[in-house]
Amino acid sequence: MAKLQVAIDLLKIEDAIALAKKVAPYIDIIELGTPLIKSEGLSGIRKMKDAFPDKLVLADFKTADAGELEANMAFGAGADYVTILGTTGDSTIAGAVKAAKEHGKGVVVDTIGVKDRVKRAKEAIALGAAFVELHAGLDEQAEEGYSIQVLIDEAARAGVPVSIAGGVNMNSIAAVKQSGVVVAVAGAAIYGAENPAEAAKALKEILNA
Repeated sequence: MAKLQVAIDLLKIEDAIALAKKVAPYIDIIELGTPLIKSEGLSGIRKMKDAFPDKLVLADFKTADAGELEANMAFGAGADYVTILGTTGDSTIAGAVKAAKEHGKGVVVDTIGVKDRVKRAKEAIALGAAFVELHAGLDEQAEEGYSIQVLIDEAARAGVPVSIAGGVNMNSIAAVKQSGVVVAVAGAAIYGAENPAEAAKALKEILNA
């Protein structure tokens, strides 16, 4: 059964924790988005994990170098997962995986900016990543003609554990689930909703159906 991940791109950890409290019953993974990480640092990860010790916490570092060092930083602060950029070299991913094994945690390779996401996903899993995020960033989503269907088709072809991030909402969640993802990542569909708890609940119910 696919997990539901909430990507929190707020800038204050207090606001992020307040949101997480509303949606926690329906969420499996709480992601501290890159803007939140840059704003709050490692203390933000610690505060989130302290507030939700029973939830998986993902630190969206988008690491491009010093994989082992930065992964150790994230895991030491309480993160269960850390993201490494798929556009970086294999040695950076391998270094992060080494740290993950030592901590009993996981590396997620983020394919934002990767041209051949399916190929890189297979390579990243072979390097030891827990799963690969097929990711269209906010800028890509804003481009004319963007459709999440591209990611859905890639997930169905990948044949390795992947998540989808980039327009997961009530209109797309059923197709995202059908593609075989291990994680569906929803951001604005939850934190931008009038009632985040109801939005998370509705998404989770479709994943569980």
